[in-house]
Amino acid sequence: MSKVERHDETPVSACRSREDADFDGCAASFSSCCESVRNREVDSSVSVDLHEPVICIVGPTASGKTDVAQEVALRLGAAVISADSMQIYRGMDIGTGKIGREERRVEHFGLDMCDPGEPYSAALFQDYARSCFRLLDEQGRRSVLAGGTGLYVRAAIDDYRFPRGEQVQNPVRDYYARMLEEKGAQALWELLNLRDPESAALIHPNNTRRVIRAFEMIELEHTTYARQHEGFSHMGQSVPALFFGLAVDADILNRRIERRVDSMVEQGLVHEVESLLGDGFETALTAREAIGYKEIVAAMRGECTLDEGIEQIKTATRRYAKRQRTWWRKDARVKWIDANDADIERMAEEIVAASTHAGMRA
Repeated sequence: MSKVERHDETPVSACRSREDADFDGCAASFSSCCESVRNREVDSSVSVDLHEPVICIVGPTASGKTDVAQEVALRLGAAVISADSMQIYRGMDIGTGKIGREERRVEHFGLDMCDPGEPYSAALFQDYARSCFRLLDEQGRRSVLAGGTGLYVRAAIDDYRFPRGEQVQNPVRDYYARMLEEKGAQALWELLNLRDPESAALIHPNNTRRVIRAFEMIELEHTTYARQHEGFSHMGQSVPALFFGLAVDADILNRRIERRVDSMVEQGLVHEVESLLGDGFETALTAREAIGYKEIVAAMRGECTLDEGIEQIKTATRRYAKRQRTWWRKDARVKWIDANDADIERMAEEIVAASTHAGMRA
C-alpha cells in the first residue's frame, strides 16, 4: 500500500473510502493527518516542485467539472483530486453530486474522507492536496484538481498561510461559536462591526462562518479579514498549476441546476437524508453550507412541504453557482472554456492541448 507523504515525512491520508479497495490509498489514517497539522502554523511558503503543473478545473456547480476532470485525467494517465468541502463526507453522495464508485474510471482522491460533521478545514486540505501532488509526481503522473470550493483550490495551489489552531482545535472559534448559539448571527456581526468595521462591511451577517473567521484573524493572526481580502488577489503560487474554467451562460446553467436537483430527488436524495439522520448526523445536515440536505430535513420536520424544500434547494444552488462564478471571474489565471454545449470530450481535448502546449513552453 502506497503512502502519501509531506516533504517533512509526516504521513497524510490519501484514502478515499473505507470500502474502495480497488484504489490503493495510504497507510496513515485521517486522524493522523489531523494530528500532524494540529496546533502548528502551516508554512505554505514552501514551494512544491513538480515535473508538470497541476491542472485545475474550476467553475460553477453543474458546469461539468467532475466529468471533464475525469476525461482529462484519462487522456493524460493522471488522477483526480476533488476540491469540494462537502464531498469529503462519507454518505453524503447524492446531494453533493459526488461521482459514484462505479463511474470512476481513474483514481480519485479527496472523497469520503470523514464522517459528516467531523472537523475539517482548508488548512487540512492544503496539506492533503499537496501530499497527493507529490505522490503522483513521484509516480510520473499528473494531478487534476477539480474545484467546487474556491478556497480549497486556492489553499492547495497558492501561498495561503493558516494560523496556529486553524486546523481542528481552536478555542477562539469555539468561543464565538458559543456566542452565536446564545445571541444569534446579528449580534455576533454587530460585535465584529464594533471591533473591525472594515471587515464587517465585507461580510453578510448571515455568513456566520466568515464572521467567526474574522474574529480569529484579529485574535490569532493580528491582522484583519479586510486586509487579507485586499491582498488575496495578489497572492503568489506555491504549486505550479494551470487553471481552466468551464463557462456556462446563466440561463443554461440555471436549467441544468433545475434538472440536476430533480435528478437527485429521483436518485433517492430523501432516502439518503433519512439514512444519515438515522446514523445521528442531523447537526451536520442542517449546517448552513449543507445545500440539498438542510432543506429536506426541514421538510421532514414539517417546516415546509417536500416540493417547497426542493424549490429551496434549487434557489440555494443557483445562488451558490453565482458566487462560484464571481469568485473565479476575478482570477486572471483562468483560461475559460465554453461549456454551454456540455461536450465533455471537446472540453477535455481543449484542456489537454492547452496544458500540453504550456508544458512544452515551460
